[in-house]
Amino acid sequence: MTKIRIAVQKSGRLNEDSLAILKDCGISIDNGKDQLKATARNFPLEVFYLRNGDIPQYLRDGVVDIAIIGENVLVEKGKDIEAVEKLNFSKCRVSLAVPKNAKYNSVKDFEGKKVATSYPNTVREYLESQGVNAELHIINGSVEIAPNIGLAYGICDIVSSGSTLFKNNLKEVEVILKSEAVLAVSPKITEERREILRKIQFRIKSVLQARNNKYVLMNAPNDKLDEIISILPGMRSPTVLPLAEEGWSSVHTVINRETFWEVIDELKQAGAEGILVCPIEKMVL
Repeated sequence: MTKIRIAVQKSGRLNEDSLAILKDCGISIDNGKDQLKATARNFPLEVFYLRNGDIPQYLRDGVVDIAIIGENVLVEKGKDIEAVEKLNFSKCRVSLAVPKNAKYNSVKDFEGKKVATSYPNTVREYLESQGVNAELHIINGSVEIAPNIGLAYGICDIVSSGSTLFKNNLKEVEVILKSEAVLAVSPKITEERREILRKIQFRIKSVLQARNNKYVLMNAPNDKLDEIISILPGMRSPTVLPLAEEGWSSVHTVINRETFWEVIDELKQAGAEGILVCPIEKMVL
């Protein structure tokens, strides 16, 4: 039976989040410690555990069909590779940083300076777009030390919380791009495997929709029902059921987590009571 081959990062947070979303998609993977390849028990899928920076070439060569990879890596090493789905985890940004005590006015301050980075293509393209000519010092690994030892004026690296920059007496001054995990596809994927990919995408969309929404139940007085329903941003329209107590109804709906608390505040002011919030496991649209 044909199996689709997916690459995920060998270790780290992206590895954990990638395996978690596959698990939420109902795909069970048998893998032991230090295995570089594993097979799913209940889905036609093989998992390859690879170094993040190597994944674009594996996709390009058709060694793997799909991959969960940071968008920042595709921008740096795989602009020719298609990303078909944003996955809403492993969010970060690629930024320029300089020493905390450096006086900084604009990106023009990098003119003629040295920049240490693991993302030379990304930095070069950005600086050129800003009309800045800087010398790039390519480092594979921790670049934060470079300004402290006089190797470079500033750095360009991925930033999540900013704590690493803070610990190394650096400050973020320019955000070059924002990144998150994406599902990328090999240009050499066969139609047979693309059909399996469509099934995976369908499951991923259902999982992401569920993660982004909450199921909400509430009691509403019938004389306030129209006002309460007008507040709700449900998928189509809420479910309204009569309660045993005369003059009251139970209202069921779905609320996006980004606007959740604002909507809840409005519902309470409109007269909703006994509001119950439940997580959604899957959400198939």
